Amino acid sequence: MTLGTLFWLFVAVFFIWYWWRAKAIKDSVLRAAQNYCKTMDVMLLDDAIYLRGIWFRRDDQGQIRVWRRFMFDFTSTGEERYSGRVIMLGPRILHMELDPHRFN
Repeated sequence: MTLGTLFWLFVAVFFIWYWWRAKAIKDSVLRAAQNYCKTMDVMLLDDAIYLRGIWFRRDDQGQIRVWRRFMFDFTSTGEERYSGRVIMLGPRILHMELDPHRFN
């Protein structure tokens, strides 16, 4: 096995690992958003959440973590569509919020 083959094998394994990990994180954020929408008495639309930002930031202990911002759509009346956000730092959800919306 040559050095070039090892390099490409490493790259392929890294991307498979990254995809697997990103999917697990997205699934956990989706469950958290579903629960949050239930507690706020709104309906999550499309059962989907979208990654809208990724960056590196330091946590409270000074360690560098991956910062992620996810977006999702919800409705409170069934007629209008609003946006919600989930902010993560590393494995923790730091903040969830919903745009101002009408109540039934």
